[in-house]
Amino acid sequence: MTALFQEDWALQAKCRGMEDALFVEASEQKRARTVCAGCPVRSECLAEALDNRIEWGVWGGMTERERRLLLRQHTNVRSWRSILVGQGGAK
Repeated sequence: MTALFQEDWALQAKCRGMEDALFVEASEQKRARTVCAGCPVRSECLAEALDNRIEWGVWGGMTERERRLLLRQHTNVRSWRSILVGQGGAK
């Protein structure tokens, strides 16, 4: 992924400019993820976190714990972007 592509989707994010509010701990993460509801780039955001194994904050409406569980359950997935954003569905 190029930096330009990342910036393109990030500029459309509902949370743009409030990143600090999404990097909270414990139960605050569940509250923070409500910001993701209805976000037009939620899938792109989640794919970014899963493909890059980002272990902190809320991304695409999922907490750290939820993403870790998903990654453990689907160890065969090579590209979450392909699955979530619809660029070919490679597993």
